[in-house]
Amino acid sequence: MLATRLEPSDAALEARGISKRFAGVPVLHDVDFSIAAGEVHALVGENGAGKSTLMKIVSGILTEFDGNLFSRGRGLRFASVRDAQAAGVAIIHQELNLIPEMSVAENIFLGREPRIAGLFVDRRALARAAANLLTGFGVALDPEARVGSLRVGEQQLVEIAKALSLEARVLIMDEPTSALSPSECERLFGIIRKLAASGVAIVYISHRMDEVSLLADRVTVMRDGRRVLTAAMAELTPERIIASMVGRDLSLATPPHTPDRSAEALTVQGLGLSLPQTRGGWKRVLRDVSFNLHRGEILGIAGLLGSGRTEILETIFGATMGRREGRIVVDGVEARIDSPRQAIRHGLALVTEDRKATGLLLQSAIRDNVSLPSQPLQRRFGLRDDGLETRLAREAIASLSVRCRSDEQVVAELSGGNQQKVVIGKWLAIGPRILLLDEPTRGIDIGAKKEIYDLIFRLAGQGMAILVVSSELPELLLLSDRVLVMQEGRQAGILERGGASEEAIMTLASPRRSGSSRSQSPAGDLLAGGSEDPSPDIPRPSPSSMSRQ
Repeated sequence: MLATRLEPSDAALEARGISKRFAGVPVLHDVDFSIAAGEVHALVGENGAGKSTLMKIVSGILTEFDGNLFSRGRGLRFASVRDAQAAGVAIIHQELNLIPEMSVAENIFLGREPRIAGLFVDRRALARAAANLLTGFGVALDPEARVGSLRVGEQQLVEIAKALSLEARVLIMDEPTSALSPSECERLFGIIRKLAASGVAIVYISHRMDEVSLLADRVTVMRDGRRVLTAAMAELTPERIIASMVGRDLSLATPPHTPDRSAEALTVQGLGLSLPQTRGGWKRVLRDVSFNLHRGEILGIAGLLGSGRTEILETIFGATMGRREGRIVVDGVEARIDSPRQAIRHGLALVTEDRKATGLLLQSAIRDNVSLPSQPLQRRFGLRDDGLETRLAREAIASLSVRCRSDEQVVAELSGGNQQKVVIGKWLAIGPRILLLDEPTRGIDIGAKKEIYDLIFRLAGQGMAILVVSSELPELLLLSDRVLVMQEGRQAGILERGGASEEAIMTLASPRRSGSSRSQSPAGDLLAGGSEDPSPDIPRPSPSSMSRQ
């Protein structure tokens, strides 16, 4: 059912008959979209459906298109992003648009800095304004911290704060929670509700159906550059939305596979990590983490942002610059791993959380990316084996169903899901025995997620040992045979599949009140290991806050 379009006089923003071509190829076909003041309107669809292109048009990024834009009955035509912002339209991009070498405050108010006598930047006023904004947002970030030193989730919060500082009347959020922890998501949802209550129109682009169900007043579904559905959220179900997005029903069942508990692929004992601080000294980010991983097993790692999940993978893979502690055993043999090169020699591969920054050479071809980790193994007399590189790339494209023109296509031109397949493909090309996955489905659509899940299950069924970090609890519960839960750099417990639930994981992951004991936890009988140290009195998010699918 297509909802009746709002009258121009009622719409905070309306797009009528929008069409767009790139190099003669149509990407949008006569699309209508409208949003009222105070409405949260979810815009959903698979990667490549046209969502981001449509929003780039209404936010002034793309200025050449067919169709018309209106705001409260007045025709609009933006010549630039600055024009759109002046008209009250701001966008938060999924891909971060920050300057790493500048501070948090400088990024938030870039081009709008408070000045002394109109000439010099008033740095005290700048830091104060940023601190007030971040405090109102509920974010504990140092306004003077260099953005490049922050983790991806923290950088995402800076991007959101930057957009909120514009005081927009129409705010477009493109996958704003893709790198946020559950508690940060809850904080953002509260801000979205307050903004909507104050009359701000919010376009919310997300692949996570529970967020759409929780926040949206209306939903518009796009597929293949066309609007296929617009309706009130109250009239829809997640299943109907997903079916409209992909044009078919998707089943996310767990295929049967049995880990070989008699064969330990990886044993980690007393893993620790301390990182150097800019002002001297060391910060302990991991302490006494111990677990084992069996052949054919998928071991999930859960925890709030900053709990040490990513650091576990990076430390095992030798990709950290800090002081490492502990013992790593691979296939029964103790392994000294001080660099990724040594990790590769021991049969390990790491898919990092930020594919664009650390996983891919975006301006290089698929072939070059897939062959990159294999090159030291391929070279003969210092020369690249072009034939072998082409064969590896084409095998990866075929086995992972990468949608592309050829192995020579530049990776930056691919959708997020296909880029992620290239990242995974380049590591599978070296034939790893242990695969470390950090946020393997971050920022990709439901159809691509299903394909990544199927791949993970297939690899486990072939005997590969897989360690996976994810911020999405439904994803971890779907994939994992066991779940290791981290809390503030310490191992809080390991849950078997039969005893793992969102509530049990959140109980372990959330910081505890001073003086509490683990035996008081409703999941206490599920614990395997953990720390007796008390934690500061910090409010605990609800179990449902980590449900992100």
